[in-house]
Amino acid sequence: MSLKAGIVGLPNVGKSTLFNAITNSHVEAANYPFATINPNTGVVNVPDERLTFLSNLFNPKKTIQATFEFYDIAGLVRGASKGEGLGNQFLSHIRECDAIVEVVRCFDSNEIIHVDESVDPKRDIETINLELAMADLATVEKRIANISNKARINKDKESVYEMSILTPLQEILLKGEPARLLKLKDEDYEFAFKNYHLLTLKPIIYVANVSDSDYMDLDNCKYLNQVKEIADKEGSQVIPISCEIEYELSSLPKEERMEFLTTLGATESGLDKIIKATYKLLNLSTFFTVGEDECRAWTFKDGMLAPQCAGIIHTDFEKGFIKAEVYSYDDIKALGSEQAVKDAGKLRIEGKTYQMKDGDIVFYKFNV
Repeated sequence: MSLKAGIVGLPNVGKSTLFNAITNSHVEAANYPFATINPNTGVVNVPDERLTFLSNLFNPKKTIQATFEFYDIAGLVRGASKGEGLGNQFLSHIRECDAIVEVVRCFDSNEIIHVDESVDPKRDIETINLELAMADLATVEKRIANISNKARINKDKESVYEMSILTPLQEILLKGEPARLLKLKDEDYEFAFKNYHLLTLKPIIYVANVSDSDYMDLDNCKYLNQVKEIADKEGSQVIPISCEIEYELSSLPKEERMEFLTTLGATESGLDKIIKATYKLLNLSTFFTVGEDECRAWTFKDGMLAPQCAGIIHTDFEKGFIKAEVYSYDDIKALGSEQAVKDAGKLRIEGKTYQMKDGDIVFYKFNV
């Protein structure tokens, strides 16, 4: 799986601090615009309690978590769609991502400068939406110019269909609003997503970077409520975190991390929530292979068939696919052992048309 999520936002909102915490790496997090010019890429483990249970059950020599990539993209500024602030370069980096994690500043500070000299989450989100929408509008209008005559004069069937999608896209982008607000039919959305690569059509999660004090009293954080209002309109998710707390947490040993979380009244870190939510935003799921040598979580795209998932393990598995022996995580957790699953008749034999499900535990039979 080569899918990746891009961390975006205005300069100095906490993007690089969040990225440092997510990957436990140490990229530059300076207090001035454009500290990050070239995007930093980090591979993260996906927290999964199911893999922990399976590892404890099978006691393998190795346990390997599912992973995917985060991309730390430099701060976007007003005028980026016209090339301001290295805008073209930054927009191209966002275009390479499959989903967007937008960090929004929701804290006051006299020490950390804001590019617009005041904290206003609604304005900041609108700034980014406008810049991305203008970049998308240029893409849409270029395509309209190429096919409008074929649709209008020649009545070309494919061009007429494209214009039925491009026209409403153009209308909403002209308002400076993201294309994801447009309620397209599933097949039209898939066509637009695949063919136009629009920035504002990418799925998005908002991360509200709140102050340490507000993190303990989120209900009364006025800035967070502004972000929630916008996200509710879009049908998007908001995850409130303190990037500084998360970075501090990420540097602690696991036992101390849990103690720290307990003092915050939390059972999991904000980072774990972001990673899990982004994983789902990318339409990713997990299947497992288990045994004495290795217990491993494998990432697959929702809708993939058993042979395609076999190919994730090794291309020969897909080429020579015969069948898959499958049972669910829920069954082994309830019954306590693989043998008990078999005795209860819960082990299934699946063929080439089987669509894999999240939590499947599988053993592939193949012949090359």
